[in-house]
Amino acid sequence: MLTLKQYIINADQKHTAIGHFNISNLEGLKAVFTVAQRLRVPIIIGTSEKERAYIGVKQCVALIRSLREEFNYPIFLNADHTYSFQKVKEAVDAGYDAVIFDGAKLSLGDNIRETKKSVEYAKSVNPNIVVEGELGYIGSSSKLLDSMPGDVNVQKAALTRSDEAAQFVKETGVDCLAPAVGNIHGMLKYSKNPEIDIDLVKEIREKTGVPLVLHGGSGIPDYSFKRAILVGISVIHINTELRVAFRNTLENSLVNNPNEIAPYSYMENPIYEMEKIVEDKLKVFTTAG
Repeated sequence: MLTLKQYIINADQKHTAIGHFNISNLEGLKAVFTVAQRLRVPIIIGTSEKERAYIGVKQCVALIRSLREEFNYPIFLNADHTYSFQKVKEAVDAGYDAVIFDGAKLSLGDNIRETKKSVEYAKSVNPNIVVEGELGYIGSSSKLLDSMPGDVNVQKAALTRSDEAAQFVKETGVDCLAPAVGNIHGMLKYSKNPEIDIDLVKEIREKTGVPLVLHGGSGIPDYSFKRAILVGISVIHINTELRVAFRNTLENSLVNNPNEIAPYSYMENPIYEMEKIVEDKLKVFTTAG
């Protein structure tokens, strides 16, 4: 089996993308893994600081390793949006396959310093680990939004600058970069999410020389995914859409089956609805442009 870094490089070369889906429970994991197996594509499971605190850091690792070993399948685990070196160290020491230090709200200099520190430690423990950096702020919550978050600016001047991205990658040694290119975390309730700046994605990819990661993939139309993948996006994160599908379908399931008390019964429909979203996304991500 290839390493995660090798799968990402392959996706970059083939103009496809690996799907990265966040989970908070076994139902989410079951939905993502079932579809990945059916489509026979590598998959990344993401857990943010709160998600992995809920499941358990070492428990997350044990779950993913058990699936990878039992089925000999390329399923990998990423410590998504990690905001301190201590939390990076925790995930690396537990055995995560990838980690992102999120210093998007820091100054460029501070972000470079803390990301470099994270890269050096992670690689000293596991040379094959994938370390990602983030440059440009896109919000921090995977939820339904009434309006654009007040601290998020998707105007051209506020997005990631390609020259700073090149400097960041060179000085930190990250394997991948997550830029701000018009994407936001979460989904707007009453309007479409902003458009991705495809030209900026292309420019950043060319100047940095590393695969790019698109965070905040929920709410982005398929045509934007295809165009972004073609010019440099190799990993795409989806979270909010799965959360919405799970919540809405679970509510309906409980209302329609008021006497059912077995979780494995009333969880069937929520899992199925999440599977449909995962399958739709993966088919778009893995079809070469």
